[in-house]
Amino acid sequence: LATFARCDAVLMPGDLVDRYGSSNENALRFLKIVPEIVPVFFSIGNHERKYRERDDFMTRLAESRVTLLDNESTDFYGVRLGGLSSTKATPDTAFLDRFEKEDGYRLLLCHHPEVYRDYVSGRAIDLTLCGHAHGGQMQFFGRGIYAPGQGLFPKMTHGLYDGGKMLLSRGMTNNVRAPVPRINNPCELILLNLVKEERTDGCETQETAVRRDG
Repeated sequence: LATFARCDAVLMPGDLVDRYGSSNENALRFLKIVPEIVPVFFSIGNHERKYRERDDFMTRLAESRVTLLDNESTDFYGVRLGGLSSTKATPDTAFLDRFEKEDGYRLLLCHHPEVYRDYVSGRAIDLTLCGHAHGGQMQFFGRGIYAPGQGLFPKMTHGLYDGGKMLLSRGMTNNVRAPVPRINNPCELILLNLVKEERTDGCETQETAVRRDG
């Protein structure tokens, strides 16, 4: 909680719950406690979408002080925060079309890095935060073994990609169906700093992501 308290906001691109787990007490505690300390913004991941208790969880989410970004965006002190929801089919590209035209620094929560690769990369979106890849589950010689959505030897497991426009987290848990361990692949909580960078072209000011602390 002390780490959250020194942040301006908590940004979660999905998978707060574990659809394979028998209990999600920690997720429910998070909904109750953390938004009382710091603003929390949340987009839907595949575990929320497939969760057997989805309706109850979504009700509790709505009753909490968490801001749900379900293919929508909001302003947070000049940063435009958007959330692209996980889906079985094509993501909501109409939302992406609207979002990339909005004013301000555009920061997107997008659970799947492969969705970023196929639908977000190349758009006028400044930074996208992703998860889902589990850090490649096992890391050997700097390379992951498997990631959902990417299969064996995934190209995107953790860190910055696409010239620094996508930041991919290893995640903070191990929500897989079978008891497969994480090896050389620690869980992580990313602390992201955004600073204002003065531009010389027209004296404009742009907010830029400059540092990732894992």
